Parts: sequence; C-alpha cells; structure tokens
Amino acid sequence: MLDEIWKPLASVMALVAAVAGALLLHGLVYQLASRTSGAIEAAIVRHSRRPLQLLLALIGALLFLPVLQVTSEAQEVMRRGLALGIIGTVGWAVTALLGIIDDLIAARFPMNARDNLSARALQTRIRVFKSIGIAAIAVITVSAMLMTFPSIRQLGVSLLASAGLATLVVGMAGRSALANLIAGLQIALTQPIRLDDVLVIEGEWGRVEEITNGFVVVRIWDSRTLVVPLSYFVERPIENWTRTGSDILATVSVHADYTIPIEAVRRRLKEILAESLHWDRRAWSLQVTDATERTVELRALMSAGDSSTAWELRCEVREKLVEFLQRFYPESLPHARATIQVVAGAPSQREGQSSTAAEK
Repeated sequence: MLDEIWKPLASVMALVAAVAGALLLHGLVYQLASRTSGAIEAAIVRHSRRPLQLLLALIGALLFLPVLQVTSEAQEVMRRGLALGIIGTVGWAVTALLGIIDDLIAARFPMNARDNLSARALQTRIRVFKSIGIAAIAVITVSAMLMTFPSIRQLGVSLLASAGLATLVVGMAGRSALANLIAGLQIALTQPIRLDDVLVIEGEWGRVEEITNGFVVVRIWDSRTLVVPLSYFVERPIENWTRTGSDILATVSVHADYTIPIEAVRRRLKEILAESLHWDRRAWSLQVTDATERTVELRALMSAGDSSTAWELRCEVREKLVEFLQRFYPESLPHARATIQVVAGAPSQREGQSSTAAEK
C-alpha cells in the first residue's frame, strides 16, 4: 500500500526537483550575466531570459519523464505536450536571437548622433528583415508542431514547404500582403525611407518611428501617429527631407513695400544668424524672389543641421526680421497706396449737386 503511494509521489518529487534544478542553473547564469555592463550581455539577458528559462524547465521535465510511475498512455500524452512546448519555446528563443542582433546593431550604430545617415540605413534594413524573419519563424514553428502528429504530418509538411508563401499573410487589413512584403523588401534594399527620416506625407510633417513588415509608423510633429501601409511608399511620391543627409536648407519669406532697404535687411539677417545657436554656419543668403504690383518678396535662406533645428531657426529668423521692420522701417511694411488727382477747373461733387438743385 505504501509502495503504491510512495512511487508516484517520488516520481512527482523527482520531476519537480529536475525542473527546480534547471531553473536554479538558469538563474545563476543570468545573475552573473546581469552583473556585467557590456551591451552584448545586457541584450542577451533582456531578450533570452524568459524563453531559455522555459526551455530548460521543459527539457528537465522531459528527461525525467521516463521515471514517472504513470501509465504508458499518460506518459505519451505528457511527452507529446512537452515536445510541443519545447518546439514553441525554441521558436521563441530564435525570435529572441533576432532581437539580440537588433539591439547590438542599435548599440553599435546609434541614431542619436548628428550625422546618423549610415546608422539609419543599417537599422532600417535590420528592422525590415527582422519582421520578415519573425513571420517566417512563426510559420516554421507551427509546421514543426503539426509534424509531431502522425495524422496531420502531411499537413505540416505542406505548410513548411509553403512557408515563403505563408509569411505573406501578415499585412494591413484591406491591403495586399504580397504588395506589402515586396514593398518591405524594396524599402530594405533601395531605402527610399529610413528610420528617423523626416517626411512630408499626406500634408503632414513627421519622423519615421517604426518600420514593420506591414506598415510604417510616422510620428507627427504634434505627437499624433500616422500609420501608413508599406506599399504606399513605392506607389506614391513622398517628400523626404533627410534622404541623403540630416542637414537641410531652411527658408523664410517676408513681404515688404517697394521702399524696403534690401541691403539693411541683408545685414540684419547676417547678425541674426551670427547670434543664433540653430545656424550651422554653412550657408545663408537674402534674395528678392518676387515682385507684385504692391509688394516685393524677400527670401532668407539659411542652413541647419537637421529638420528640427531648421524649424526653430525659421521661427527665430522670421520673428526677428518682422521685429526689425516694425522698429526701424515701419513705412516699408506692406500697405495699400491710392493717388487722388484733382483736375483744375472741374466742379466738385457738391457743387454739381447744388447746381442741379437750383435748375429744378
């Protein structure tokens, strides 16, 4: 009687001890790894801790499964469940490996540098290929799990053989998954846009925040989010301010009267730029770009290191130029002119009305 109770209990205790030992070993290894300050160790701990923890626990349980005092049918069900868990966890671990590679490249090539064109190009490729890889890993993992069942093994083989086609299922609702995948590959290879690029799209100014295998997330200047399908960027024209570099030329237009002293405004613009912290000292100019029947248009051109700085510089120059005109040349601000010419000997309107009344 005691043997019938003790044997199953001992089996369960052995299984628990195996799982606890695996988790303890995992905890000790990651405790040592977390004490280091390297980027590689930090990325490994952040991404692989959970999947490896579960994988070691499942492997430990599978190794001690034969010593369990249970029926063969129950042991087969448990073995099948553990095998499915291990396959799924391996897929999770491989996905974590892609995350580790992404983090290492982001640490090696940060995008917060002033000239970050090469870093943005590399990280864009990595993010797109990572998204496609995750979809492919999911299809392969599901196929491998199906192949553990003899009755539906053929279905798993068919799904595995068509893994490239199955990855095309991911995409935006109402859009062709094939078009999005091809667009993603085009963006990764030809790079019409990159991460952290400044775009004008649908009349909105924003910065590329994320690129997935289905859409692009653009953060608008007022903190709104614009989600755009990938196929949009290969089918329609877009305005990319940072395609070849982060530096940019900014312009400010001011309308003034024809009496405006252009040379004085040009000297004032030079002083404003010399005092500004937003000007990168590369280029500047002031030109008359238009002349209408009432005003002339002065265009101030100046360079800035990036689009955000250019926006601040434009606002600063515009405000100070308007203040300069208001203070020193108020007569040169736009205004309407009218010339009244009185012809000698012609009766005025009042005199004409009086003579008409006298005749009546």
